Amino acid sequence: MKSVIKIGVTYTGSDEKHSNYVHWLKGNDAIEITTLSTLDSDLDAIKGFDGIVLSGGVDMHPEYYKNDVINYPNAPLHFDKKRDEFEMAVFKSTQQYQLPLLGVCRGMQLINCVLGGTLTQDIGATANAIHRFEEHDKAHGIHIVKGTLLSEITGVDRTITNSAHHQCIDVLGEGLTINCGSDDGIIEGVEWT
Repeated sequence: MKSVIKIGVTYTGSDEKHSNYVHWLKGNDAIEITTLSTLDSDLDAIKGFDGIVLSGGVDMHPEYYKNDVINYPNAPLHFDKKRDEFEMAVFKSTQQYQLPLLGVCRGMQLINCVLGGTLTQDIGATANAIHRFEEHDKAHGIHIVKGTLLSEITGVDRTITNSAHHQCIDVLGEGLTINCGSDDGIIEGVEWT
């Protein structure tokens, strides 16, 4: 009997973008995707999942990384503090139940902030020309740090990554290590130390 892999994915805030996550993750009928959102999710049910993905989306509210500036370059018109709080609770549940967790873009930044790290609110015009979404996602090269889990999984030193962000990790959260970065020095991935 074939077992089903259950993955929970937090809602991005956009049906179109969220459907991309579902499409990317659903490789076959052995994978069941459940959308996790502030509207209808039971955090106790997370213990029944095989893994969680914290998706990308709108910037976190700056108060969650101890910054009181809310009018910064490329700041969103509206923050979603309910989503921030919900995803922080999802993160804590993954730790409680020892579940695999993948944070994509905003998700990675949220993990970093929950662990005491900070963000650069906007990477600036030069870096935004390489990294920031403008009508479509961009792509750029990254180098992968030797000795990391990402290096072990990929078996390569360099590759290309999708890019659609204007913020980045500044101070690294407790227990994290950098596993890849862009040529212009921006942290593009982290993992547990």
